[in-house]
Amino acid sequence: MSAFDELMAFQRETEALAQVAMRLGWDQETVMPRGSATQRGEEMAAIEGVLHARRTDPRIGALLESAQAPDDSGTANLRLIRHTYDRTTRVPARLASELARTTSLAQGIWAESRAQENVGEFLPTLRTVLDLTREKAAALADGGDLYDALLEDYEPGATGAGLEQMFGALRPRLVALRERVLGAERQPASLSGTYDEAGQMALSAELALAFGYDTGRGRIDKAVHPFSSGSGNDVRITTRTSAIDPFNCFYSTIHEVGHGAYEQGIDQAHLLTPLGQGVSMGVHESQSRIYENQLARSSAFTGHLFKRMRATFGDFGISDAADFHGTVNRVSPGFIRTESDEVQYNLHVLLRFDLERQLIAGTLDVADLEAAWNARFLSDFGIAVDRPSNGVLQDVHWPVGLFGYFPTYTLGNVYAGCLHKALRDAVPDLDDHLARGDTTPATDWLRRNLQTFGGLRPPRDTIRHACGFEPSEVPLLDYLEAKYAAIYHL
Repeated sequence: MSAFDELMAFQRETEALAQVAMRLGWDQETVMPRGSATQRGEEMAAIEGVLHARRTDPRIGALLESAQAPDDSGTANLRLIRHTYDRTTRVPARLASELARTTSLAQGIWAESRAQENVGEFLPTLRTVLDLTREKAAALADGGDLYDALLEDYEPGATGAGLEQMFGALRPRLVALRERVLGAERQPASLSGTYDEAGQMALSAELALAFGYDTGRGRIDKAVHPFSSGSGNDVRITTRTSAIDPFNCFYSTIHEVGHGAYEQGIDQAHLLTPLGQGVSMGVHESQSRIYENQLARSSAFTGHLFKRMRATFGDFGISDAADFHGTVNRVSPGFIRTESDEVQYNLHVLLRFDLERQLIAGTLDVADLEAAWNARFLSDFGIAVDRPSNGVLQDVHWPVGLFGYFPTYTLGNVYAGCLHKALRDAVPDLDDHLARGDTTPATDWLRRNLQTFGGLRPPRDTIRHACGFEPSEVPLLDYLEAKYAAIYHL
């Protein structure tokens, strides 16, 4: 066996174990008994210890020295293995296990604090998570910027300064568009009435299939905070229901299908290798956002959804497909990031990006986080946070140590804007298909041009290859301004 073959065989076992760990996380957020949290923390710590030992095994370093890649895929695999090895060897095994144990327990403490609207109950745990995360960042940064070191886990090659520049270009046009929209004479109606859960879940499952989700290699469950999990031939997604807001269910499902379809669409030759998963969270988010927004919230597809909702729920008070499109895309002030409209969504992300950079830098203390959040939210959105679950406790990311993750949501929106522009150029009759509920021209284009390659190319190169041009925020802003000008008669 060659050094390359030996290395890849070792890596496949590591990737398989990582999938097992991911399945434990899925179980914890969906069906795990509440009383199992402490034991699950020990289980997660144990498997993280095994994974850390494998990822830092000296044999990897020795094999990397002599391995010769047989092709471009092999070269990319070696690049990714080396990147993971170099980073993982900087983090002590004790720290890796302690982070896994602490964040597993923190998730349950956060959920309980959120349900009780008690920030103070959670802050000591968050401080522990933050301290451990900063310790990890210091080990990875090797004297460099702590936040950049954490970003590398989610968006390789990105920097806080680079994202700050991009987000600075986004903010003025987004704020100006929001003010024009909220001040417009025409304001679409909001949805009213109640919608039974069985009907929501049935239509949600139909939408998942329409967008190409393979339930033979996945499943749909319910979770408090929708997410996707897994890769290759076991890719699971979750959704949630609300009796007064079926859009939450439908668009959460489509969003997670975007993530799931990316993983299911990767070339099977890359299964259980570093190439066999999405290349970054920003690119991952580009898939969920283009599925959810540019495709599923388009006037063509909402016309189809209007008919399906009428068939499922009967007359629900919206007179026609045009008004329904306005209702689906209605802009209104709100607290919750995941329920936000396209105009304001990125403003929610920018708030979190700025605050978590301050937390990691040590310029914002955990004790002052809630006050800082509330002040920034009032400044950005013009409304006061009424309770912690609508504010600093609404997201699970910080409790589970995902500092550096939030900016990839907006980066994913930027990438989705670029992909949508390229897709429209490539498929000029796309709306004719979407109006019939047929997404295949779009999802096939995305699979061919992006999803199948998995981690073959670095993130920005992945988008550049698919689109044929350098990624920028301009296509997203142009799309939003054109779309909402039409809806609001600006």
